[in-house]
Amino acid sequence: MSSVAPVEGGSGGAGEEPEAPSPAPADWEAAAEDTDPSAPVTPDDDELDEDEVIVKPKKKPIRLEETRSKKEHVNVVIIGHVDAGKSTIGGQIMALTGMVDKRTLEKYEREAKERSRESWYLSWALDTNQEEREKGKTVEVGRAYFETDKKHFTILDAPGHKSFVPNMIGGAAQADLAVLVISARKGEFETGFDRGGQTREHAMLAKTAGVKHLLVLINKMDDPTVIWSEERYIECRDKILPYLKKLGFNPAKDLSFMPVSGLTGLGLKDPVPVDVCPWYKGEPFITFIDNLPSLNRKMDGPFLMPVVEKYKDMGTVVMGKVESGEVKKGQGLLLMPNRTPVVVDQLWSDDEEVTSVGPGENIKVKLKGIEEEDVSPGFVLCDPSSPAKTGRVFDAQVVILEHKSIICAGYSAVMHIHCVAEEVTVETLICLIDKKTGEKTKTRPRFVKQDQVAIMG
Repeated sequence: MSSVAPVEGGSGGAGEEPEAPSPAPADWEAAAEDTDPSAPVTPDDDELDEDEVIVKPKKKPIRLEETRSKKEHVNVVIIGHVDAGKSTIGGQIMALTGMVDKRTLEKYEREAKERSRESWYLSWALDTNQEEREKGKTVEVGRAYFETDKKHFTILDAPGHKSFVPNMIGGAAQADLAVLVISARKGEFETGFDRGGQTREHAMLAKTAGVKHLLVLINKMDDPTVIWSEERYIECRDKILPYLKKLGFNPAKDLSFMPVSGLTGLGLKDPVPVDVCPWYKGEPFITFIDNLPSLNRKMDGPFLMPVVEKYKDMGTVVMGKVESGEVKKGQGLLLMPNRTPVVVDQLWSDDEEVTSVGPGENIKVKLKGIEEEDVSPGFVLCDPSSPAKTGRVFDAQVVILEHKSIICAGYSAVMHIHCVAEEVTVETLICLIDKKTGEKTKTRPRFVKQDQVAIMG
């Protein structure tokens, strides 16, 4: 059986490739009117007249584009077991980098106290909906961003609860760097890491989603059961390390450990004081991720962006992460697998309107030439001269992590790929792969069971 690259959302029909639509002229008046009115404009004490107010958004995209191009975009997904402190760490990073102002934090703290949830207030910077705040559990993938001297980071705060694993997969598929948060608190680490906990599953999903580096934050080091104990830190690290190595992470290249406290912020922006933790001499979290090697982005490759979400707002708007290439306002693109020619009407990068975007950026695109109901998450926006390939049949290497019964030909499952879930059926088992040597069996297996690796079609 030949291997055909699958594209999320279905298969496209054969036929001639459509010509790229001619670029529409940049309509600056429309851009000015459509600019988000909540965008921060800081007028002087003198009153502004109407002309001045309209001029600002016109200039904004160009100025933004110049500053953005200097910084590399990196997506960070924060993963781990429920209640390990993922959202609190994300909120603390936002506070330490000045992305959430002091007044807003004080408001969150007041509201949290009123609900007897004092220690949850930092997580509210990322958990914005009422359900998440009431239960203290992240449901959707929260998004926020911060900048350092060298890079522009987007935080994807993935849900830790077992029921929301599909949401977590969508977050990990967009990530370049995964931060696995584990709790050092007595009993909590063990619960998260034992079978049934989400620590193992999240680490495995991050690896299969293709994240380039895994940083393990051993959190809650300030807890009364831990008090920055080196012994507890080493115990947590040494328990999880063999499992991460088994997944394929290499401690010398793409795996790091760090002790932190999300609630107090120690170890995130500034080094942990010597009087608190004399045994750890490493860099704090933000410095460490800022100094990671640059990712090899395909700046000059053909444009490619899987659609994560879509909605209607005076037209059709799609969201996603640019995987390769650049796109400009007015440019013609192709939406696969339906082969629909579309034109870029407006572009936003991290909610700021821009005129062009590049690889790694999380963007929103308003499209001309298609209705919102004709787009589904998992579709791919691409360059008309290099359309994404489509297919219904493909071979895949599969690792069986947890499955009580055997798997034979005819087995049906749900495949999560990028941001979409599709039903698939195993037609044939091709061979088993030896985990240690990587050798393939010459005979076709009759079935596959837990802890085996197989190629199936």
